[in-house]
Amino acid sequence: MIKKILVIRNDRFGEFLLNIPAIRALKEAYPLAELTLGVNSAVCELGNAVECADQVADWEKIRKRLRQYRFDLCIVLNPTKEAHQSIFLAGIPVRVGYDRKFGFLLTHKLKDTKHFGNRHEVDCNLELVGLLGIKTSDKSVRLRVDGSLYKYFISQKVVIVHPFTSDPVKQWPMERFVHLAQRIKTELGVKVVIAGRSEKVLQLGENIINMVNQTSLPELAALLKRGCLLVSGDSGPMHLAAAVGIPVIALFRNDLVGKTAQRWGPWGSGHVVIEKQSLEDITVDEVFDKVKEVLSR
Repeated sequence: MIKKILVIRNDRFGEFLLNIPAIRALKEAYPLAELTLGVNSAVCELGNAVECADQVADWEKIRKRLRQYRFDLCIVLNPTKEAHQSIFLAGIPVRVGYDRKFGFLLTHKLKDTKHFGNRHEVDCNLELVGLLGIKTSDKSVRLRVDGSLYKYFISQKVVIVHPFTSDPVKQWPMERFVHLAQRIKTELGVKVVIAGRSEKVLQLGENIINMVNQTSLPELAALLKRGCLLVSGDSGPMHLAAAVGIPVIALFRNDLVGKTAQRWGPWGSGHVVIEKQSLEDITVDEVFDKVKEVLSR
């Protein structure tokens, strides 16, 4: 009998969010089991907003004393040798993951073909838990959001711009993001907030609200919830915006196998993806026209 489940996804928060449907599928299959998420320490606060999770733990802290938790089932959603060794040595009876990085230590394993990028990451994660005969009809990515966390302003029309990315090859020129933000404010009369985390200093002008490096992840979720649109490249905040239910205009390259919007685009309906072989080919005019289109819905 499955009484205690561990789900490991200990990388960045954007990737983590795309596992929510798979986590929900597990909880629906084992509703009486205690489900624990083993995540990166930076993701713990956000993990607490996942409705179908009972516990959230810093993976690095629990890994060293894993045996004492007596888990019955573990799903490793991002394969590492360390994770596969740890759950094997902890004696967890059912160990599910991808057949690489010491995949022979698993009891249920799937060939990892995600790098081909021919389906969305959400579907890949559901395919993995499907090894246990598990599926769900609810494939939505959603979070509990405490709107009171964000008290800086209240507005019915706020466009949020996230101009940063952790991978330079996915970066739309920063000056174009700034130009876009200025046009939205001056030509559409809509309040614009620049959000995210970065060491870069942006010259935004007087009319743009700069919230860079001023929010925790739960606060960022609350800020996004108050917005009517996010404009972003391929990034964690892009997935967070989709999870809290606001439309996203996402800027992607389509020449990098495994990194296109087909695998990593914003999940759900109502989003707009502008995808070209070179991000340099995406103009401010083109994105601005999409902003007007979304705001007019």
